Amino acid sequence: MVQLMVRDAAGNRLETIALDPTTTGWIVGRDENCDVTLDSPQVSRRHLRILRTAGGWQVEELGSRNGTLLGGRRLEGAAAWDGQAAIELGGFRLALDVRVDDHQRLPAAATPDDDGAPPASLVADCHRRLVAAMDLRRLEVQRLAPAALRERAGAVLDDLLNQLRAAGELPGVLDRDRLRRMVLDEALGLGPLEALLADDAVSEIMVNGPSQIFVERSGRLERSGTVFSSAEAVRHVVDRIVTPLGRRVDEASPMVDARLPDGSRVNAVLPPLALGGPVVTIRKFRKERLQPSDLVRLGSLSEGMLAFLAEAVRHRRNILVSGGTGSGKTTLLNVLAGFIGAGERVISLEDAAELQLPHRHWVRLESRPAGAEGTGAVGLRELLRNSLRMRPDRIVVGECRGGEALEMLQAMSTGHDGSLTTLHASNPREALSRLEVLVLMSGMELPLRAVREQVAGAVHLLVQVARHADGGRRVTSICEVSGMEGDVLCLQELFRYQPDGCLPDGTQQGRFVATGQIPRFYEELRRSGRAVDLSPFRAG
Repeated sequence: MVQLMVRDAAGNRLETIALDPTTTGWIVGRDENCDVTLDSPQVSRRHLRILRTAGGWQVEELGSRNGTLLGGRRLEGAAAWDGQAAIELGGFRLALDVRVDDHQRLPAAATPDDDGAPPASLVADCHRRLVAAMDLRRLEVQRLAPAALRERAGAVLDDLLNQLRAAGELPGVLDRDRLRRMVLDEALGLGPLEALLADDAVSEIMVNGPSQIFVERSGRLERSGTVFSSAEAVRHVVDRIVTPLGRRVDEASPMVDARLPDGSRVNAVLPPLALGGPVVTIRKFRKERLQPSDLVRLGSLSEGMLAFLAEAVRHRRNILVSGGTGSGKTTLLNVLAGFIGAGERVISLEDAAELQLPHRHWVRLESRPAGAEGTGAVGLRELLRNSLRMRPDRIVVGECRGGEALEMLQAMSTGHDGSLTTLHASNPREALSRLEVLVLMSGMELPLRAVREQVAGAVHLLVQVARHADGGRRVTSICEVSGMEGDVLCLQELFRYQPDGCLPDGTQQGRFVATGQIPRFYEELRRSGRAVDLSPFRAG
């Protein structure tokens, strides 16, 4: 038996309407011929359709004059419905009667997959029943710690599953433990993402709507076998991520950046910008910090290149790491920052905190987006200006992507040598051009030659990284900024990655070679009488 609860705007129950169980669609409107009649001039004659499908419940707006809200958001066309998110129209609020004994039987399509995996419709139905049962104990639930809440929810869910089994509504071949885990993850955690986040082999998770989840393993993309039960379930996960951080995401602000408690970086885009449903991208945070030797072992650079970069950091060279998305810029920045002396004061600035530095004297600053009123934003540029008043020995900027590049260059050239940062560029020459553009974005009316002179005086080394087709991330070039000739910035390449083809399985073959050029600061060290190792620079 399916029942629809009708309440007024204040939440007072007006009536409970029994829906015809022999059909799968019901019309809600002012017309007396509708399945559910709501007597109000604010309700259109045919206002809304409620549908029951094999995949769960749906609601469809029928072009009403005053519109419909689903879960507080304006409904456009059709959308998935969990039966509990309030439908608001014409001063009325609608929800399904969620008493277990009144629930409709599961649709016939809710049968397990060949491997015993519970279907999405079954997970959604059990999730809805669990939420309803837990709501009966709302005051007690709010006082429970996360672990205790999961234990209590698990006990309630076990009772519900036993009732479903006794009623013959659970297929005999179903993996009950897997169903239990999926329902609890969706109700209390991040749904199907929980298992992927726990998988150390997964470095990135990409949700392209509820039915498509891709992951990156060993640098290569593959489709995951897990799905969300509905688009609304994806939306609940996004809300669960951003709400504790004081951020919001809705139709007025459909994009958000956030991070998980373990430091993983999250980006979410909601409809109407995302046409296929909510899109979520998670860059997982490594539990263990990569060591310099790990980069050599993984083939990201040679021992000679690593030794040179370590010397450059120790001798306070300003280094710019450039590369594309997912090329390993932040990973390399972490390793380079590890060569900074233990007694130095390091201040890091990031949009989303990712760096893991081993220093005891490390100050972490993170930018802040605007609040719900559109105010209160604090960008990297403001953080960078303030950091100069905090007596830093080194400044590490996670990524330059705007006008803060001007402040970064000024810091590098006015007593804060040894600073590190990254930016997006596909080669060293393009990195210099992009840096010029970012400086011009600061709003200062500077002639281009003055900008280039600032770059030539501030940036000492450019380290280019790239991700290849086999998933490997490699340092493809290390260049020294050697000054200017006329109006042109000059680069002197010290090391490069030389590809030598691919194996049949697609693995990239190549080697790291030195060009034979000696960096200028090595010459200065040698002239001052200090011993320097020039062997890494022998050509070939």
